[in-house]
Amino acid sequence: MLLNRFGALGAALLLSGCTGLATLNAVTTPKDLYELTPKSSYDPGLPQLNAQLVIEEPTAAAGLNTDRIAVKPNPFAVQYFPKSGWVDRAPLMVQTLLVESFENTGKVRSVGRQAIGLSADYTLLTDLREFQARLVPNGGSDILVQVQLNMKIVEEPRGVIIASESFGFETPAASGEMLDVVAAFDEALGKTMRSAVDWAVVQSAAAAAKR
Repeated sequence: MLLNRFGALGAALLLSGCTGLATLNAVTTPKDLYELTPKSSYDPGLPQLNAQLVIEEPTAAAGLNTDRIAVKPNPFAVQYFPKSGWVDRAPLMVQTLLVESFENTGKVRSVGRQAIGLSADYTLLTDLREFQARLVPNGGSDILVQVQLNMKIVEEPRGVIIASESFGFETPAASGEMLDVVAAFDEALGKTMRSAVDWAVVQSAAAAAKR
């Protein structure tokens, strides 16, 4: 009887150990990570901005302030693609891409992230309003990627907003495959950033010329 009890206990511990190992494996299962690209070609006619521009990390609702890739099956629900994610939280990734895109214009004297002790002539505030895929309600599996940025340019050190505008694009994914969805994100964000960067350089340069 005692032997049977020890046998039962051993089996229970073994089963418990297997369950724990399975849980650990599930937690540590790697997911595919994706990154997007900055914009590299701009109108050579953009004005020169002889000022220092600081790009703050965009604000975003909790559902978008994550490294998970958001998808909305309907207007009210936010879900995420399984086993896939961004290389960083979406707002931080967008901030990095904005900095690189401004640098790629060749028109800004200096541009960088918000940092302690960094003196800015202008600060760009961005609100990441839309950054998700949406299932098109047509009974199929069509996916539309939506990106929207609301931007404000603040003149320093006065802390006065001198310009504000919203930019956004929608791009259909070629298919439901993850690479096609990410490609649609890249196109939608790219078009949005191109318009936003053009606008910010023009507005900031015009304001700087009046100072």
